[in-house]
Amino acid sequence: MKVTELFGIKHPILQAPMAGVQGSELAIAVAQAGGLGGLPCAMLSPELIQQELHRIRMATTSPINVNFFCHQAPIPDAEHEARWRLALRPYYVELGLDPDAIPEVPGRRPFDAQACDVLSEFEPEVVSFHFGLPNEQLLNRIRGWGGKIISSATTLEEAIWLQARGVDAIIAQGLEAGGHRAMFLTDDVTEQKGLFALLPQLLEHTSTPIIAAGGIASPKAVRAALTLGAAGVQIGTAYLLCPEAKTTSVHRQALKSSAADHTALTRLFSGRPARGIVNRIMRELGPLSSLPPAFPLASTAIAPLRAASEALNNADFSPLWAGQNVKGCQEIAAGELTHWLAGD
Repeated sequence: MKVTELFGIKHPILQAPMAGVQGSELAIAVAQAGGLGGLPCAMLSPELIQQELHRIRMATTSPINVNFFCHQAPIPDAEHEARWRLALRPYYVELGLDPDAIPEVPGRRPFDAQACDVLSEFEPEVVSFHFGLPNEQLLNRIRGWGGKIISSATTLEEAIWLQARGVDAIIAQGLEAGGHRAMFLTDDVTEQKGLFALLPQLLEHTSTPIIAAGGIASPKAVRAALTLGAAGVQIGTAYLLCPEAKTTSVHRQALKSSAADHTALTRLFSGRPARGIVNRIMRELGPLSSLPPAFPLASTAIAPLRAASEALNNADFSPLWAGQNVKGCQEIAAGELTHWLAGD
């Protein structure tokens, strides 16, 4: 089944929910253009989720996707945190910051009953998850209002695991994709495959509709994925320069520079592997360093460095999330980009 039929949308285009670089404005624009707009909720409080969904429902009656993380909250490790802060101390000194006065920052919330309570007021058509799935009770609440459930797989084993739990569609997240790897049955990045190696495996060994994601940034790439048998495509990086995105100025500058040709997986900004444009801290500490504490605790100590450097128009300590193919990034309205990607 194609996603156009499954989700009731015009185009087989899902806008990837991108926490930290977008809100409801981008989701609304894509939905109004006939794609499936996506709202990232992992970094939002229940009150903010409610506000954003209210804005979406006031602006469009088109189907919408809300996205959550399903990670297990880690047990803080004081020794590991101390090693991480010690590694960052020289950068604090360089920027004139006090390394002993690091404020707490809002973390990434795993999906829970409180979030589900908020969603039940709006009954979003699609609820998507990263890092697996929540418990069956929460899934059944979503199914109760007719919501479709999707989640991402980075390996065949993950896709089979998701299918066994009755998801309505599976996102095949290729290694090219920007942002956090959705991996949840393995933490070995060497097991990760490119999209056009992963996609045929999932199509052959599962019967659930498969949505292709990773490096898709043009109508030709969309057609290639659909020709192989994908039910639709999910696209994130290509939307980062749209005016409706909340991409920071330093991030936009990086996307338009030659630096964007070099991306890598890194644990430095959150504690989990995520793809972004290589910058100073990735080069100096090593992108997959074991120094950061477990996800999402790593972000606390690096946040002041990011804020101070961005105030100087510098991206040395910023997570510049991007996929391996930034050529499709265009400074045009998100609706126009959606129509172009769909081949209108």
